Amino acid sequence: MQQIRILHTNDIHSHFDAYPKLATFLKDQASTLPSALVDIGDNMDRFHPITEATGGKANTSLLNMLRYDYATFGNNEGITLDYQGLSQLYKEAEFPVLAANLFEENGDYPDWVKPYEIKNMGNVKVAFIGVTVFYQHFYALLGWKIEDPYIILEKYLPVLKEEADVIVVLSHLGISDDEEMARRFPDIDVILGGHTHHVLPEGRRIGNTLICGAGKYGQYIGQVDLVYDEEVKSLTQSTAKLHKLELYKPDQQLTERIKDMEQVAEKHLNKKVGSIKETLPVEWFAPSIFPNFLADKLREWCQADIGMVNAGVLLDGLDAGEVTLGMLHRICPHPINPCRVTLTGEELREVVQQALHPDMENLRVKGLGFRGEVMGRMAFSGVRFDTEAIKDGSVQVTDIYIGDKRLSSKDDVTVGTIDMFTFGRMYPSIIRAKEKKFYLPELLRDVLAHSFSDN
Repeated sequence: MQQIRILHTNDIHSHFDAYPKLATFLKDQASTLPSALVDIGDNMDRFHPITEATGGKANTSLLNMLRYDYATFGNNEGITLDYQGLSQLYKEAEFPVLAANLFEENGDYPDWVKPYEIKNMGNVKVAFIGVTVFYQHFYALLGWKIEDPYIILEKYLPVLKEEADVIVVLSHLGISDDEEMARRFPDIDVILGGHTHHVLPEGRRIGNTLICGAGKYGQYIGQVDLVYDEEVKSLTQSTAKLHKLELYKPDQQLTERIKDMEQVAEKHLNKKVGSIKETLPVEWFAPSIFPNFLADKLREWCQADIGMVNAGVLLDGLDAGEVTLGMLHRICPHPINPCRVTLTGEELREVVQQALHPDMENLRVKGLGFRGEVMGRMAFSGVRFDTEAIKDGSVQVTDIYIGDKRLSSKDDVTVGTIDMFTFGRMYPSIIRAKEKKFYLPELLRDVLAHSFSDN
């Protein structure tokens, strides 16, 4: 019987305080078993100044220091960096990056990607294959070609079945897709998951496949133990458990290394992007200048009829004077892109009605790229409304005007806004809109930087 151990992390999202605890855990749990350490993506997140300043390369260097064997990447690596940024992210990586469904536009794998690798763990050959979430349109806008992960797995699994004894998938697809994968491909022995931040303390079994997930932000590191019978050439046992990293004292050496990274990042982000003549204040629950300014700029950037953005994306205002990269990152850290959607007059009325409701203004948003606290008041540009008060404290939108023109229910109107509204369930009319244009790789803070540029 050959025993094997696989340790896995996912969705750390640049919570740098996790790495020193992870280092201590790895030292404390050093095992004589054949082992592998893997990361399942969204290791980086541009909300953190170190990641923003280094384009995520600091995250890669920490994975090197912790001696990861393999990694795949998630949407935070794949579509919040531009083509060159992702191409350079793993340039110094000391581990293979596994992503079987990402290609150059010509159909070749990038030179920094491998679809899979087979690792000899004792006397057992273990195949590790990576797949990342199928955001086809966004990858195409950035110059990549991404394929359906199921089609890719159909291609490679017969090969892996011939070449390896055990098959492990590094899946940044989410729990629903992982469960479907297990049902569709019973030859997969273990699925190490991420993306949806699911926590599976003992794994979840579908057929003979063990599905695992270790939460988010470095709350846990997952451990999978396998027992392979060399005589009958079969995996006879697979178990999963999670270790809480908060129970481990941070490694001092890695803590100091991260402090050094913070100082370097601060110097980089101190670069001037422009200046402003007047203070731009922001209020989340009342009309204020800065959200209105951003709504104006989104309307211009997206070449739209109107602009629309929630005040909560601006975490603070700006004082008159010099504006630096660091200031813009501090007040607008989200990996959120500009977006233009085409709505009918009736659909816009529905969106405005929802946006002006007090419950929407007070909504606390998690995910969807948002790194703030609350939705806040909606700011609009290039449009005005007639409203009537309703008993529940909200308003009924009776008429909408663009310039002097009253918008009819069937008129088309383009809205320059943020891609966050095209996800989730906040604004069904925006989600259903057939015409959407996403502006990548620019983030909201790039729109602001352009607006404040002295040039």
